[in-house]
Amino acid sequence: MKPQEIRSQTRRAMLRKSAQLAGMLAALGMLPGLVNAQAAPYNSAAFDAKNMADLMKSLGAGAPVESKDVTITGPDIAENGAVVPVGATTSLAGVKRMLLLVEKNPSVLSAMFDVSDAVDASFSTRVKMGQSSNVFAVAMMADGRVLYAAKEVKVTLGGCGG
Repeated sequence: MKPQEIRSQTRRAMLRKSAQLAGMLAALGMLPGLVNAQAAPYNSAAFDAKNMADLMKSLGAGAPVESKDVTITGPDIAENGAVVPVGATTSLAGVKRMLLLVEKNPSVLSAMFDVSDAVDASFSTRVKMGQSSNVFAVAMMADGRVLYAAKEVKVTLGGCGG
């Protein structure tokens, strides 16, 4: 046998053994990413909401109350509304969901993050803003309270086709 034939057979044997091992792990539910990967259900009513009241209704939450325990970060002036960096943070215990809202966008809900005890309630992302608007960070608590912080962000060049 030539050395190339030996390497080819060795590779085939390794691939066969790897496939068998992956099959056994998948059957046992121990292969991360393939067996246990599930996306959260998409809440189209929440993302279609045009104002905060409709959004809270679609999420089954009460009226939000302003709180100093929720913090929102973002620029005072965004030169390009297509990529506005914003963040939402709270140190309160019992947060189950964090939202980022842009008041004057066609859909008020820009981002929704589910939170557990194992995750810090601190998120940053970039949102699209069509015009200058208030941006809200909303913390939905396990006890039913809904707390928010607001910040006005001025946009010089709109990101939603403006």
